[in-house]
Amino acid sequence: MSERLQKLIANAGYGSRRWAERLIEQGRIEVNNKTASIGDQCEITDKVKIDGRKIDLERYSEEETKVLMLNKQAGVICSNKDEEGRKSVYDLLPKESRWVMVGRLDLNTSGLLLFTNNGDLANKLMHPSSEIDREYAVRVLGQVEQEDLQQLTDGIELEDGFAQFNRVSVGGGQGANRWYKVVLKEGRKREVRRLWEALGFKVSRLIRVRFGEIRLPENLKANQFDYLKPGQVNLLLKAVGLPIEKNQ
Repeated sequence: MSERLQKLIANAGYGSRRWAERLIEQGRIEVNNKTASIGDQCEITDKVKIDGRKIDLERYSEEETKVLMLNKQAGVICSNKDEEGRKSVYDLLPKESRWVMVGRLDLNTSGLLLFTNNGDLANKLMHPSSEIDREYAVRVLGQVEQEDLQQLTDGIELEDGFAQFNRVSVGGGQGANRWYKVVLKEGRKREVRRLWEALGFKVSRLIRVRFGEIRLPENLKANQFDYLKPGQVNLLLKAVGLPIEKNQ
């Protein structure tokens, strides 16, 4: 069955539909050795190249959407390859599918990471327009006052633009180190740490505990994974406006 070229590229996990459309407009995509145009349809088996390099439209073409969650340990990288030979999250995943990561965690951040075989779902979950909640448990070093918490929710101008937490709540702890729960709706690089650092505080631990409706289970051990249940997968599909899968 033929479909819009940009949809097939997004389903294969190479980028969003808008990104693919821009490349088509720039004449950077070929289908069967002919420069593609906006509105072109093609088959998943057609020969497609981006900037002269062949891509694989079939790599995520499994019928059923699968999503798994991983409890990433601090010190594990999110890249596929590492010159220093450090352990990667991809070393911890089952080999049955080609997994697309849904939002990265930096080296020293632990907690919930989602992976899916549905490239379109991954792209939509990560896109800022979807406004998916990301909740973190943060251990902060320093005396945090009520006005600091207010400023974090009012917003702060960072080097890459305005940023804010949608919610901040006290999570416990005593002495110089206190825990807080923070929620934001985007995934800019080191955003949680940078917001706290902008007010002069040091983040000593950072754990992602929730992404959208999916919460990190307390019994999921570090560097272990588990599959989401069908109902949970459909919650993610519904959250970004993708069709619910009946076999879920």
